[in-house]
Amino acid sequence: MSIGTRPHLPMRPLWTCRRCARPRPCAEARLALLTEYAGDRLTMSVYLCEQLYEAAQELHRLNPDEAPSPRALFARFAGWAPLLP
Repeated sequence: MSIGTRPHLPMRPLWTCRRCARPRPCAEARLALLTEYAGDRLTMSVYLCEQLYEAAQELHRLNPDEAPSPRALFARFAGWAPLLP
């Protein structure tokens, strides 16, 4: 798989995008998630919260003094997702 076709997946434990190196989930990853979970926003929300939990643990373990705040992690991983009806 070339870099041009590599999906926007997380590079763990840094939680940056493997393709564009932006914080995960990058804009492209968000669009892909919205498409993948178009008919099931509840499952997408659960998935995003799982990702948030894992990222919080791994980022804190890497650098406890400079890990993102819970508020920043929520905004990054779950706060952008459309609200359930």
